[in-house]
Amino acid sequence: MAKELRWTIKESKQLLKDKWVDVRADVCVRPDGSIIEPFYVYGFPDYATAVAITKDGKVILERIYRHGLNVVATELPGGCVDKTDATLHDAIARELLEETGYSFDSIEYLGKISPNPTTNTNVMHMFLATGGVFYPDQPLDIDEDVEVLLVELDEFVNMVQRQEFIQSMQLSTIFFALQKLGRIIVK
Repeated sequence: MAKELRWTIKESKQLLKDKWVDVRADVCVRPDGSIIEPFYVYGFPDYATAVAITKDGKVILERIYRHGLNVVATELPGGCVDKTDATLHDAIARELLEETGYSFDSIEYLGKISPNPTTNTNVMHMFLATGGVFYPDQPLDIDEDVEVLLVELDEFVNMVQRQEFIQSMQLSTIFFALQKLGRIIVK
């Protein structure tokens, strides 16, 4: 019989809640009866990101300012899963179109990962989008201040090897996408 490892919440206090974050302090009881307090839990929306490749084989990237680290970072396109998205595929298709102006023939789900399962409640859904076609009349999201870049797949791999991507969960997406594309062999 497996050992019980789950904690129970004895009490929970909401500290902050708005559109982008939900912070609470829990009083937790471990299976041995010991109390952990406060234990802070951070709720964020789920999000989705994709390695997105155009019909002519170019990888779509974005340059975007990230205030937390005060850096301009090169990243994959993606964003929050909205309550209005019927499916995860709808969420990433919407994000790709809004941020880059591209629509895709194929969007394949690669799985999900957690930014930090110790304290965070959200996950990131990973995708490989191929067959991208640019729609020049597509209005881009005015809340996104990004520069869209197109790079050859070999250059994209070189950028990964040079550690030009700082967002760790996007690196997981890159790994699974390159594995699916046969560029990384895992035995």
